[in-house]
Amino acid sequence: MTLRESGEDYLETILILHERTGYVRSIDVANELGYSKPSVSRAVGILKENGFLTVERDGQLVLTESGLARAEEVYGRHKLLTKFLNKVLGVSEENSAEDACRIEHVISTETFEKLGAFVEKYLGE
Repeated sequence: MTLRESGEDYLETILILHERTGYVRSIDVANELGYSKPSVSRAVGILKENGFLTVERDGQLVLTESGLARAEEVYGRHKLLTKFLNKVLGVSEENSAEDACRIEHVISTETFEKLGAFVEKYLGE
């Protein structure tokens, strides 16, 4: 299924929050992204309908296998792009992270793979 940029951002945020705290609720996502609770609730409903996450009885958001795979893919792109922009091009950490967040959604698989090979070759990572 094709997921819009905002959906990818939600999945990535849920993954990051889960790694940070081990437990994620809609309110946590709203606070992290600075979105309203109704906006997050709507997005969670769409992600749930499309099989990317489940909502436990206690309100915990849990990524499904496909949701986790998509979140890890987007977050991996984000981390690599941030590293490239900061370490190779010398862009500030703040701008690197912000720009990576925009680029991660539109970069082609081919370009991303070539960029990954470049970073590995020249940064040894």
